Order: sequence, then C-alpha cells, then structure tokens
Amino acid sequence: MAPVLDQEKMPAPDQINPGIEAVVADAKLKHHGSDPLADQTMVINMGPQHPSTHGVLRLVVEIDGESVVSLAPDIGYLHTGIEKTCEAKFFQQVVPLTDRIDYLCPMTNNLAYCLAVEKLLGLEIPERAQYLRVLLNELTRIQSHLVWLGTHAMDIGALTVFLYCFREREDILRIFENVAGQRMMTSYFRIGGLSLEPPLDFYKQVQDFLNIMPDRIQQYENLLTGNPIWINRLKGVGYLSAADAIALGVTGPPLRASGVDWDLRRDMPYSGYEKFQFKVPVSDIGDVWARYIVRMDEMRESVKICQQALDGLPEGRIVADAPKIVLPDREQMKTQMESLIHHFKIVTEGFAVPAGEVFQAVESPRGEMGYYVVSDGTAKPYRVHMRNPSYATLQALETMCKGRLLADVVAVIGSIDIVLGEIDR
Repeated sequence: MAPVLDQEKMPAPDQINPGIEAVVADAKLKHHGSDPLADQTMVINMGPQHPSTHGVLRLVVEIDGESVVSLAPDIGYLHTGIEKTCEAKFFQQVVPLTDRIDYLCPMTNNLAYCLAVEKLLGLEIPERAQYLRVLLNELTRIQSHLVWLGTHAMDIGALTVFLYCFREREDILRIFENVAGQRMMTSYFRIGGLSLEPPLDFYKQVQDFLNIMPDRIQQYENLLTGNPIWINRLKGVGYLSAADAIALGVTGPPLRASGVDWDLRRDMPYSGYEKFQFKVPVSDIGDVWARYIVRMDEMRESVKICQQALDGLPEGRIVADAPKIVLPDREQMKTQMESLIHHFKIVTEGFAVPAGEVFQAVESPRGEMGYYVVSDGTAKPYRVHMRNPSYATLQALETMCKGRLLADVVAVIGSIDIVLGEIDR
C-alpha cells in the first residue's frame, strides 16, 4: 500500500524553495508596483525540465495572456564546483576539468586554459602545434554550431534539419576520436602544446570533411532560409540593440548580429590566428534571424580557416622545448633515463608555475571565453575563474523577450545558444 501523506506535516512550497517566491514577488514589484491590475497576470515556470531551455534552465515567466511581462532566469541546477576543484589539482590535471565547462566546445576550453598558464610560464609554442590548435578549434566551432542549428530548428518545428546537422557533427566527432581517443571530452591540448602527434589518416579525414561541408551548409539553408514558417518565427523576434548588447556583456554571434564588429580571433589574435584570412560576419538587424544568418556564415568561414591550417601546416615539434614542463619526445625518452625520471616527477609532483596572475580570452562558439588563473608559485593553481559567454548573454534574455509572445521565448533561447555547463560550472 502507498503511504498516506500527513498534509499537516508537509512543508509549504515557500519552505521547500524560498527563493521562488522572492523571484516572483520581485518581478511583480519591479514591473507593476502597486498596480491593482497586477493580479491579472500569471507567473509560470518554464523548465528546468523543458526541451527548449537547452539544459536545466528554469525561467520564471510572468505573462499577461500570451505576452511576456517579465522573465527571470533561475540557474544552478547543474552546478559542478569545477572552479574550486581546480585548486586541488596540478596545473596539467586541470585540463580534463575544462572539457566539462562548455561540453560542446571542449577544445576551446582546453586552449583558453593552456594559453593562460603558458603566459604565466613564458612558453613559446611551436608553430605546428599552433596550426593544429587552430584547426581543431575551428572544427569544434563547426560542430558546436551544428548542435545549435539542429536543436534550434527542432524547437521551431523543423525536425529534418536536426538529423542533417547531426550527420555532419558525427563526422567531426569521429575526427576527434581519431586524434584524441574521445568524441567529446577530448583533453587533447596540453600546457606546452598537444598530447600526441595526430595519426597519419587524420589529415585525409579532415580534408574529406572540408570537401563536403560547404554543400551541406547550403543544404541547411535550402531547407530553412526560404521557409515561410521559419521566416515568420525568426524575423523581428528577440530584438537586441547594439547599445544593450554591450551594456549587458553580450559577446560572440549575438553581439555581432546586433551590429558590433568584434571578434577576438581577429582583434586580439592568439595561437597564430593573425596568420589566417577570414571574414567576421556581422549584421545590424539584431533579431533571431540575424543570429541565424551570422552563425551560418561563421560555419563557412571556419571551413576556410581549417583549409588554410591544413594547407599551411608546418613541420616541427608539437610541444614546446621545455623538458621541465612537458614530456620529452620519444627519441629522447629512449636515450635519456633522466627524462623518464623527471617525467615521473612531473606526473606525481606536478611542476611549479611562477607566482602571478593572468587573464586569457578566446573566441568560443558562444562568445568571449576567458580564464583568470592565479599562481602562488606552487604546482597547483591558487585560483582559476572562468568568464563564460553564456552566463553574460543569459541576462539579456528578458530584454529580448519582454513584450513578445510566450512562444517567442523558445526561439530567443535557441538563438543565444546557451550551454548550462558553463553557466553553472
């Protein structure tokens, strides 16, 4: 028999989560004050178990009929404590943790963290390693945008596009598995370079993908760009002005879709991006449609960057010449027992990083991803803090949704391409 619940002993809803009532009351006070008509609105929950919030995001939405009056994101359901965990690991051991921040662009997180520590160490990374980092990061950008496009289209009702996008994403994940041994949590980058030389068939695998991808992007656009339902659901929805985007800390495609021409790969180049020729797609429309167009063009530019990296890949080492930091190459390992002994010490005791602090930002698929790393001169970081683009962009959600229909909230969330792993971390 099912147990009989004693209603008198059950806690009140505000005792279960007292923050809920506070969020609702604050939203009503902010938008209505003492307006007697305020009770005519309804407050509903969207999420955290909702397919169109792209993760465990809860939105407290106040609606008047079908119109959004106010909207307050409630986050923290995916909290991992990764930033604090980094303080208990050796510098090199932090790399696998960064994979799990934004799990759709793990190599971009690897790169941002490695660049920050390399700046503290004063390491000079070989050109071959830089080219391979750029190549893999642009492949990461493409596969992340494919997940965005497929899920965004499915939110609107275009189910076929989801299958098409994941068909090409599977090709990229096979490339990652070939080079790193893992499809998603790759941990392929290392402080000082890369973990391993790519296998011989890696380059043909990448070239085969680059050969087909431009036509596949055109296929997506053939299905969507002229579709009247797609156009009506995107155009004029979720407007964000350039001034609001800057004030709210929005970066990446949503910022460029609002008319701000800013891309860290071009304007603050890192890892050799200054050697590559590419355009930065920008639109001054500022709505969901503009964010769609900008990301589609970004995929095309990423294919061009990958092709340049593949064609111009130089010979040489894939790790810096720093035996106290990184594992020596195999020939040295065979002849120098000291190298083996020292590497064992690196693994078991870590390596000391000079005291100091540094901030390094890169252009992730979602915008400016920054790593603030503090060293106290030991083998473990004193502090690691991530500046993630989704966290900043999410606060612009109310600005984009206020006054729109509830159904438009789904389109707007998809257009900013949030990942809850980096919001909660």
